[in-house]
This record gives sequence, C-alpha cells and structure tokens, in this order.
Amino acid sequence: MHAPMQIGRTGLVVAIVFGGWHLCWSILVALGAAQPLLDFVFWAHFLKPVYTVVPFELIRAVILLVLTSAVGFAIGAAFAWVWNTVHET
Repeated sequence: MHAPMQIGRTGLVVAIVFGGWHLCWSILVALGAAQPLLDFVFWAHFLKPVYTVVPFELIRAVILLVLTSAVGFAIGAAFAWVWNTVHET
C-alpha cells in the first residue's frame, strides 16, 4: 500500500529545488562567475559557446525566481496528484 503524497508539500519541495537552482545561477551572475562557468560547460560538451551572460539586474533575478518557483510548485503538485490518482486503492 502506498501512502498518498501531500500535494501542497510536494509542490513546495519542487518549488524550492527549482527556485534554489535559479537563485544559485543569479548569484553566479551577480558575482561575475556565470560566463566562465557557461563557457566551461559548453567546452566540456564539445560545443562552441554562443550565449553571453548580461549584467545582473535585481528585478530580473526576482522575476526569474518567482516564475521558476511557481512552475516548480505546479509541476510538484501535478506529480503528487497523478501519483495519488494512480495509486488509489
């Protein structure tokens, strides 16, 4: 027997993961470390870097965090709802 997942809690966990990931990215941009990291990731995957990181803007970072957290919550809640529906007894 599977215990049902709490939809709100699961949504919150995924929101924290998505938002946290993008918070780390925003910090890297603010510190000026994002472009070298991006260049390395492309290099390691045998790709030519075609993107450049623009200067940090606080409002843009807040929008990024809010949107990605909201999407994370929706994905987590949807996953929990599907899980509970599939595992109903």
